[in-house]
Amino acid sequence: MNILLVEDDLELGRALRAVLQDDGYTTIWVRLAADAQRQLDGGAFAAIVLDLNLPDGDGMALMRGLRGVGKQLPVVLITARDSLGDRLSGFADGADDYLVKPFDMAELLARLRAVLRRAHPEAAGRGLWSRAGLSLDERRQAVSCDGFPLALSPTEFNLLLALMQDADRVVTRGELEGRALAGSASVTLDVHMSNLRKKIGEHRVRTVRGVGYMLAP
Repeated sequence: MNILLVEDDLELGRALRAVLQDDGYTTIWVRLAADAQRQLDGGAFAAIVLDLNLPDGDGMALMRGLRGVGKQLPVVLITARDSLGDRLSGFADGADDYLVKPFDMAELLARLRAVLRRAHPEAAGRGLWSRAGLSLDERRQAVSCDGFPLALSPTEFNLLLALMQDADRVVTRGELEGRALAGSASVTLDVHMSNLRKKIGEHRVRTVRGVGYMLAP
């Protein structure tokens, strides 16, 4: 999915772009409202992450312009404006979510995923999943990592699918065995998980001792 990031702060912009790309989103980052408008006029985006205080204008005006011409592109506002009035104005003008700086990157990703699920339910219906640089197409039984195709065994594919379907929580060993291994012994789960980690990167799967596994944010 393509995300437009509009943030004028260099340090934060670089960090946000890296986090979004690591989570599997193709991210275009601009620092000016005028550049954001040009991107919106010429490209297709799944959502926009939008700062309000921009050097050449107000992000709120950019969002109002989108809504004024009927564009329903999901907008997540990121701003230091933390008053109730500012938040209410943001939602009234068409924001899908409103995040006050400073915020945790994991919270931004969770809110962005929620917005995208609401706006693009057909993606989940087609069995398309993305997370941490991984993309999985359930129907085609295809997986890519950082844009490169991966060859997974059926069991490895099912393990990864289970983790991606519940990416924001720990998936228990019992759940994984039932969904991917048809109740096989726990030692088999460890072997298959080890093989999966070698293929997608050890850092992408976190072990929660005594409970199970989850994808890293």
